[in-house]
Amino acid sequence: MTDEARTGPVGFEPGEIDQSASTRDARLKWVIAVDADQPEGRRANAIACVAAAFGARVPGLLGTDGIDADGVAHPGLPWAGCSLLAADAERLVALRGRAAEEEGVLVIGMPAAAQESRVYDEYLANLAGTPSADLREIAIGLIGPRKAVERLTKKLRLLG
Repeated sequence: MTDEARTGPVGFEPGEIDQSASTRDARLKWVIAVDADQPEGRRANAIACVAAAFGARVPGLLGTDGIDADGVAHPGLPWAGCSLLAADAERLVALRGRAAEEEGVLVIGMPAAAQESRVYDEYLANLAGTPSADLREIAIGLIGPRKAVERLTKKLRLLG
């Protein structure tokens, strides 16, 4: 079962989107925890990939487009914010396990196998042949009720 099937749709209703409010006032909290022991480029790539997956799956996550003083349009960015956290590989495994049991939390991971292939179909074949317990995650993203996500990630430090 996918995490999305387990949690049901996770997102913001149009009436609760308040781009003028602090990100701390948003009902849902979004974090991405990354393996701090990975090289900087791999960490950055994993964060970008996980963020892209959330943007495609979470209604209301992206704010409205903006126009700068010269009239140039800039696509909307996440209005509710995203905290980037550091963990070691062992903590990422534990985080994924705990988060998978939490009601209403969408979990999206970036297995190391995704960075070990330049062909997406090869990644999918590798993934299909690897039990979940054996996946090495580079990053784990969570979005869900603020208190639940804060409880799950309270021992992780901000990525520095």
